[in-house]
Amino acid sequence: MILEKRIPVWYWFNIIKWNLLTVLIFSTIIYFLSTYWFYFNIPVSVGAFLGTAISLLLSFKLSQSYDRWWEARKIWGSIVNDSRTLVMQLKTFTKNSNKDITDAMAFRQIAWCYSLSQNLRNQDAKSNISEFISKQELKSIEQQKNVPLALLDIQSHDLSILHKENCVNDYQQIQIDTTLLKLCASMGKAERIKNTFFPKTYRLTLHFFIYIFLATLSFGLAEMYGIIEIPFMILISIPLLLLEKIAYTIQDPFENKPSDTAMTSISRTIEINIKQQLGLDDIPDPLSSDKFYIL
Repeated sequence: MILEKRIPVWYWFNIIKWNLLTVLIFSTIIYFLSTYWFYFNIPVSVGAFLGTAISLLLSFKLSQSYDRWWEARKIWGSIVNDSRTLVMQLKTFTKNSNKDITDAMAFRQIAWCYSLSQNLRNQDAKSNISEFISKQELKSIEQQKNVPLALLDIQSHDLSILHKENCVNDYQQIQIDTTLLKLCASMGKAERIKNTFFPKTYRLTLHFFIYIFLATLSFGLAEMYGIIEIPFMILISIPLLLLEKIAYTIQDPFENKPSDTAMTSISRTIEINIKQQLGLDDIPDPLSSDKFYIL
């Protein structure tokens, strides 16, 4: 997630450098063709019309991409709330009876958050969770394709043990089970965003027409004095290319990029909250970053 810090110029330049090179090449070619071979002028009004249409398409694309990013952030906000709720329910309903199981479920919830964040980023979902679950549980999930789902299944199994041992009554068991179902639903929503790709044809079409617009505008600016039309074209292309790239970047919020949802940082926050709820002393510090983003 991009932080409220100064974003270095190299970051902006790096995401559009090859596009700018393309604009530089074809605008230079058009300039020399118009100057030394034949003069072909397209009215600037044609380029203005195309620019208006492309601006509308860009605004739509940005809106759709931001909706996907914001939905991902809301999903992880729900995960924070439901994780806290789960531990509060375990503490309140069991009244510290069978504390071994309730503590194991609380720590397993921390592991679930880290595991889900790593799974969504196509990383090893079993790394960094060994300190929160037992060796036996870690071994039992080694062959699982969906590790977060396996952890939720163990949570459900432990809840049934609490119910059988009368540590929670029927109503309390339903309440805790509802919280687990909410966590499972949040996982499913995040996986839906991860596995539903933004139509590539839409992006390629928009990208193509941005270049058509810039080429048309380059012919329209051929009457400008000297070689000044080339840097002028570069300046005009920068905002269009940047907006298109930003929309492309934020449409996938689980790709381990600066614009990602800060899942690791949120998972650390959940770990801090749960350990405080359990009254532990070894509370880690929130994640910080000396960069302009945090993951």
